[in-house]
Amino acid sequence: MPRERDGFRPVPDVLVFLAGRWRVARTVRDLASGDEGTFTGTTVFGLLEGGGLLHRESGTFVWRGVARPAERTLRFLPGEVPGTADVRFADGRPFHSLDLTSGRFVADHPCSADLYRGEFTALDDDRWRTVWRVRGPAKDLVLTTDYTREDGPQGTAS
Repeated sequence: MPRERDGFRPVPDVLVFLAGRWRVARTVRDLASGDEGTFTGTTVFGLLEGGGLLHRESGTFVWRGVARPAERTLRFLPGEVPGTADVRFADGRPFHSLDLTSGRFVADHPCSADLYRGEFTALDDDRWRTVWRVRGPAKDLVLTTDYTREDGPQGTAS
């Protein structure tokens, strides 16, 4: 595997890197109100028929002291460039591309009047982080998510 550079770990193939089960810890900060929430749970990247990974996240989101179950599903498909991914919502709509060959990647996703800017960082073989900055007329958020591998690629034990 490539060595870490500047605190980032280059990833030759993002789909191989992500495959498996990850513990998730997320903070959600509303910079306008000062409110802060947390999400804790798991994300499983399982194989998709035809290639790619199905990302299934589930856990508990706590906001203003109220805990609720939360989940989401994304599709990580092989990107146009080998080793990259084309990330899509569960219904197939485009979300963003993902290229961790340098260990770090920034992606934008416009959503109505809001702009989501995500920074993805591979920290080492078993940890990665996303930081989404969301700005718009009614949003001013920072979502920071830390992922820690629970098992080896594609569900095999480490």
